[in-house]
Amino acid sequence: MELLLSVSKDRPGTLRAQIEEQLRAAIRDGSLRAGTAVPSTRDLAGQLGVSRKVAVDAYAQLAAEGYLAMRQGAQPRVAEGPFRPAGSDVPAAPRPASIRFDLRPSRPDVSSFPREAWARCLRDAVIEISVEDLGYGDAFGVDALREGLAEYLGRVRGVVAGPDRIVVTNGYLQGLGLLCRTLATRGARRIALEDPSSWEEDHLAERNGLEPVRVPVDDRGIDVAALARTGADAVVLTPAHQHPTGVVLAPERRAALVAWLRERGAIAIEDDYDAEYRYDRPAVGALQGLDHDHVVYAGTVSKVLAPALRLGWLVVPRSLVPAVRHERLLADMGTARIEQLAFARFLARGDLDRHLRRMRIRYRARRDAMVAALAAALPEAAVTGIAAGLHVTVALPPDDDAEAIRRAAAARGLALSTMADYTGPAAGGGHPPTLILGYSQLTEARIRGGVGELAAAIRATRRGRA
Repeated sequence: MELLLSVSKDRPGTLRAQIEEQLRAAIRDGSLRAGTAVPSTRDLAGQLGVSRKVAVDAYAQLAAEGYLAMRQGAQPRVAEGPFRPAGSDVPAAPRPASIRFDLRPSRPDVSSFPREAWARCLRDAVIEISVEDLGYGDAFGVDALREGLAEYLGRVRGVVAGPDRIVVTNGYLQGLGLLCRTLATRGARRIALEDPSSWEEDHLAERNGLEPVRVPVDDRGIDVAALARTGADAVVLTPAHQHPTGVVLAPERRAALVAWLRERGAIAIEDDYDAEYRYDRPAVGALQGLDHDHVVYAGTVSKVLAPALRLGWLVVPRSLVPAVRHERLLADMGTARIEQLAFARFLARGDLDRHLRRMRIRYRARRDAMVAALAAALPEAAVTGIAAGLHVTVALPPDDDAEAIRRAAAARGLALSTMADYTGPAAGGGHPPTLILGYSQLTEARIRGGVGELAAAIRATRRGRA
C-alpha cells in the first residue's frame, strides 16, 4: 500500500516529526479522508527507508492525538475525528424524496438485464481479445462489433451500413456531440430539433457551435414545411417513435423530409432510441434506409439492455466519415474495447434477439396494465403513443395544472414527467396539460397502484382549485 509521503535528513525536524507533520496536514485538508487505510508501520518504514521504530513512534503520536485509529492486528486507518477538510462547509445536494412509484419515461427495466449471458460474453472477450485489440486500435471501434452491427441493423432496421461507416460511441449524446462539432466545422450554423424533444439536445448543439431551433411536431410527426422555413443545415428527429409524443413520422412526411434534405444538402440525425419495442403495429423501417447519403443513423443499448454499458453507434454518410473520424480521435480515442467485443459476441450468439423477445412480452403486459388503469381511474384523460416504446402520453382536461399535479404526485412518492420537460420556451401554452408516464420499471400490480395514487393526486389538485 503506497502513501504519498517523503522524508529527508536534509529537511528541518526529525524523520518522525516529518512523518507526523505530513500526515496531520493530509488528514486536515481532506487528502486522507476518515476511514482511509494507511500503510502498516513496517510497510511505511520500508517505503521511506527509515527504521520501523520511527514509523511506530510517529503512528503512536498521531493515534494519541486522534488522527489515526490503531487496533491490534488491523490495518491502521484515518480516525473518524472532528477534522473538517477545506470545502466541507459547502452544503450537500438535497437528497431526493423517497420514490414509491417510478413513472418516469424512457427508463428500461434494468433488473431484467441478462447478467449470465452478458457475463459469458464478457469472460470470453477478456480471454480471446488479441494483443492488437488491447491497444488503442481504430477509434471507430473494433472490427467484430462494427461488422456485427452492420448485419444486425440491416436485418432488423433496414439500415444501409458497411462496417467502415459505423462509429461506436459512449452512448447517444456523445455521438450527437461528435456530429454537431463535425457539422459546425464544415460550415453548418443552425440545427433543427423537434418540439417537443429532450432539452439536452439544445444545450449540446449550442456547446458545439450550432444554433438550435425548435420545429413543431403534430400527430403525423415533424412539420417538414415549418422545418424548411428555419434555414437549418441539419435536423435531429425520432421518426419511428417520436419522443415524447409517441407518433410515427407519416409516409408523406418521410418523402417530403428526404426531398428537403437533398434540395438543401442538409443532414438528418435519426435517433432510433426504442424502435425495438413495438406492440400493435409492424416495424417501421429506419429513415436512413431511404437516403443513406443524407441521414445519420444513431442507436444505443441504453433502452434495450442498460444505460450503464455506455455503448452507442452512428452510421454516417460516406462523405462525413473522415471528419467524424477526426472528431472521434480528439474526443477520447474510442470506446472501451473489451466491452465492445463482449457486445459483438452478444449479438452474434443471438442473445440480444432472445432478450428483446422476452422484454417485448413483458413490456406489452405492463403497457396494457397502464392503459387499463388509466381508463378506469382517469376516464377523462386521452392516452396516446401506446403502440410502441416504454411510455404513454396522458393529456388531461385544460383546467388541470400539470406542475401542481407533479408536486402533489411527488408528495405521494410518485416520480413522473410532464410535457413541459420537453417543450421549447416559445411553446408556452401550446400543449394541453400532459403527463408522460413510463411503465417499464413496475410490475402490473405496481402500475395499478401507482395510477391509483396519481388519480388521487390529480383529484386533490382539483379540490384545491374549487
